[in-house]
Amino acid sequence: MQEAGGQLVKHYRDLAFMGFIEVVKNLGTILNNLSYCKEDINQFKPDTLILIDYPGFNLRIAEWAKKNGYKVVYYISPQVWAWKENRVRKMKKCIDKMFVILPFEKKYYKEKWNWDVEYVGHPLIEAIHHFKTINTNSYLKFDKPVIALLPGSRKQEIKVPIMLEVCRRFPDYQFIIAKAPGIEEHFYDSLINGHDNISYVINQTYALLQIATAALVTSGTATLETALFKVPQVVCYKGSKISYAIAKRVIRIQYISLVNLIMDKPVIKELIQDELTPINLEKELKNILPGGASRDQIIRDYKQLESMLQTQLKASEVVAQSI
Repeated sequence: MQEAGGQLVKHYRDLAFMGFIEVVKNLGTILNNLSYCKEDINQFKPDTLILIDYPGFNLRIAEWAKKNGYKVVYYISPQVWAWKENRVRKMKKCIDKMFVILPFEKKYYKEKWNWDVEYVGHPLIEAIHHFKTINTNSYLKFDKPVIALLPGSRKQEIKVPIMLEVCRRFPDYQFIIAKAPGIEEHFYDSLINGHDNISYVINQTYALLQIATAALVTSGTATLETALFKVPQVVCYKGSKISYAIAKRVIRIQYISLVNLIMDKPVIKELIQDELTPINLEKELKNILPGGASRDQIIRDYKQLESMLQTQLKASEVVAQSI
């Protein structure tokens, strides 16, 4: 948005806290940021307030904005089908228009909540197609086949050491970390020190996926990006023990990766919490490398996934016209 000419008054990295314990520890900062954003909205007085994703923060803003007379549009639905489903009642009251990007969400809201939301397709389809159009040949070059490491965007979720231990067992591959924006380079330098076949790139995640043979990915949007580049992957996630114990009790979905959720089957392997060990990761990585038992089926499923997410018009254009 900043590149498109928007005035950035607060960066998302100042708002991002992941996990139950992490939120509690940073509650004061979160409340201060809410007050700051409310004040900025009142000064700007928008005709329409467009909230994008980030429900923990934006749903509080939506409720406040509606009470203060603002028209509220929400783009990219909170994952209420996974947990905190009771939030939908409040969402219906304070959101004037909801745009969803996952194909099953429109049916979910209509059948369970009698709420007409608009499915617009997934914006990643547009973004990745645009990237491939202007980058027909990757500008990243390495001496060995590449395995991409996409370890997340928050320090508390980055589990690079577990990934790095496995990297030693694949000396014929070059492992490249996609550095997350907002995290200092020395954080990665300290992690990869002493590893000859590991390095990182900055702001080049798509270029990395364009040449990757396989990927190790922390759950999130990155799993879907990796799939749309047709790169077989293993999902790696390990949170704090307390946060994970709480999540198991409240989250009602079978999978944590968007790929598996959308396809409603285990397309890619998810190694979660205690299952994320060097031994398991080595085994699953072998399965998705050329000649591996899972590789061809994953790529076939990726093609089906892409067709499910495509619409006739670009998601961003549909949203803009509707607003």
